[in-house]
Amino acid sequence: MLLRKGWTDDEVDQHLKRFLADYRQAGLDTSDIAMLDYVRKLTIAPASVTKEDIEKLRQAGFNDLAIHDMCSIAAYFAFVNRLADGLGVETEGRFEGQAYEQAGR
Repeated sequence: MLLRKGWTDDEVDQHLKRFLADYRQAGLDTSDIAMLDYVRKLTIAPASVTKEDIEKLRQAGFNDLAIHDMCSIAAYFAFVNRLADGLGVETEGRFEGQAYEQAGR
């Protein structure tokens, strides 16, 4: 998508590095930051998610369906990752962040 917006490969690389270092400082929209804050909290400390976290998402412009979808997707990825880890499944490099490097970037 970024290449379609006219970004060069170097600009995409720099943006990705900023995003991976700290998504909150990567120039994202406030709604994107709110979504990533929620998904991060849900992933790292799911029992700590509160009604206030949901309200922050609503204030950022997300409706209940969008909140449901982001919760479902985050939960699904957590489930699949734990299942794979629990069974000792070997993943492809791209799922470990290595494909980007392997692609010569």
